Amino acid sequence: MKRVGLGLVTLFVSIIGQSWSNAAEVTDVAIPHDPAAVRRGAQVIANVCMNCHSLKYIHYSTLAELGFSAKELDTLRGGNSPKATLKSAMSPGMLKEGFGVVPPDLSLMANAREGGPAYIYDLLTGFYQKPDGSVDNRMFHGIKMPDVLNYSSATDAAQRAPLQQQAKDAAAFLNWAADPHAAERHHLGYYVLAYLVVMTILLYLSKRRIWARLDPPVSGDGSHA
Repeated sequence: MKRVGLGLVTLFVSIIGQSWSNAAEVTDVAIPHDPAAVRRGAQVIANVCMNCHSLKYIHYSTLAELGFSAKELDTLRGGNSPKATLKSAMSPGMLKEGFGVVPPDLSLMANAREGGPAYIYDLLTGFYQKPDGSVDNRMFHGIKMPDVLNYSSATDAAQRAPLQQQAKDAAAFLNWAADPHAAERHHLGYYVLAYLVVMTILLYLSKRRIWARLDPPVSGDGSHA
């Protein structure tokens, strides 16, 4: 029985390893972090991704921190309470029936994937049409998620550019959603470091002053008195 279990584990690991090896590497793309990009990304997520995905750790009221006006927030949340979390438009049962699986929650997706927000960008822009007309994704072959930005239909750089910007904005928002208070923490960190530097200098000066009192005076011939 143990050998059967070990064999199943080995097979599972080999399948996962093969799927990882077939996936493309994350590109070195610059994901914006400015508030305007994050706000645009919130709208992309709300209008496109939340048909299937939820963000259970983000409340609509939290989006006010991004600089949305009250009217914009009302539009984003629809009939939901400001204290409600961002839930998908479809129920888990409908999603299970339609896709065979319930799409993952996106709250921590930027931290859950190697490459973070760049991986999200590559996934959204990784759809392409195969010779038989079907659509696949170079980052996740056989993915159940549809080509929500219709990226595979873009035939030239002019058509791809606005879709790439939407993907960057969506990745920027999900990067913020994974740690909404990161900017505040970084800002506070500067004050903490400055405090530690000042305290270190004061403690060093105090130490020298204390030890100066303890050292015996030295006579003219260099010997201690």
